[in-house]
Amino acid sequence: MKSPSRTALRAGLAAAAALSLAACGTSGSDSGSAAAESLGDTEGSVSILAWPGYVEDGSNDPAYDWVSGFEDATGCMVTSKPYGTSDEAYQLMQNGGYDVVAASGDLTLRLIAGDLVSPVNTDLLDNYAGIFDFLKNKEWNSVDGVSYGVPHGYGANLLMYNTDEVTPAPTSWDVVFDKSSDYAGGVTAYDSPIYIADAAVYLMAHQPDLGITNPYALDQDQFDAAVALLKEQRTNVGEYWSDYLKEIQAFETGDSVVGTTWQVIQNSVSTGNTAVVLPEEGATGWSDTWMIASDSKSPNCAYAWLDYIADPEVNATATAYFGEAPSSAAACDFRDDCEAYHAGDEEYAAQIWYWTTPISECVDGRTDVECIDYSEWTKAWQEIKG
Repeated sequence: MKSPSRTALRAGLAAAAALSLAACGTSGSDSGSAAAESLGDTEGSVSILAWPGYVEDGSNDPAYDWVSGFEDATGCMVTSKPYGTSDEAYQLMQNGGYDVVAASGDLTLRLIAGDLVSPVNTDLLDNYAGIFDFLKNKEWNSVDGVSYGVPHGYGANLLMYNTDEVTPAPTSWDVVFDKSSDYAGGVTAYDSPIYIADAAVYLMAHQPDLGITNPYALDQDQFDAAVALLKEQRTNVGEYWSDYLKEIQAFETGDSVVGTTWQVIQNSVSTGNTAVVLPEEGATGWSDTWMIASDSKSPNCAYAWLDYIADPEVNATATAYFGEAPSSAAACDFRDDCEAYHAGDEEYAAQIWYWTTPISECVDGRTDVECIDYSEWTKAWQEIKG
């Protein structure tokens, strides 16, 4: 699979300026920030922007605190801010003031294209070598072979269903697409433009004549087909969710009976009448990356955090708290649930299409067509939801 160049990233995302992505392609330099060649003394503080549950200091639950150990070991005092969506994180990074960001694949390329993050010299990180190879140097966390961060945790967007209402047990995404009318009002879907890729995964298997080989590389015809499928689904969707706590509640009350989910949600539903499956078509998913802001005021503390959060014991604690597979086999020595998350299972991981920012240069390697970029995905998502 061809890795997009920095120039192509700029071109592919420039159109998003009309939406919330105005910084993409506005920097005057194509070179971006250079990776550090060596590290110096830590600066005494580090500001981190991350998904909820990624930077726990014991204030939410005294049993979960991996920040204090970092502060004691490095002298870098941590301030952190959680964000709810990748679009929100992009806007916050545009505003500046953060040294480190934990980014999913639907955000990483936007940050790189906007020169908002710097390349990372992984040779300066003791714990990088132990990270699963299938998470390194991928199209969502590297450009032209240059790494832009450290993989954290990963997981699949699974299909969850109410075992009382959805029978027989589903093995396909057809229950939320072609057969969604069977569960009208009880279907739930992830509330993000990146969900268009879920429809594309389904179409890859069920409409092969479309020629989709990567759900994040859609030409106009392929994109139109995915959007049309989602507009058909819309009439049967009871709720779009982005807050996982709300999806837990919806399945517990019975308002939702089938839809896309995360393993942590299944683990948290208390009613005992739900199950999850990775459908036969495969699934989208996430592989989150710790990245360093290009204007970081504390780059040494930032590098220290990237190395610390990749430490097997720390990574085990952090990814278990969030509900995802850890980034290394060594981390499983500190967890008893790695099998449930299929940690390190390359065959399972190969069925996951990890979130990747759609850009006009097709990330599947095609050069004879332009693909639909994220700005158009965003517009289409607004139309889909109505």
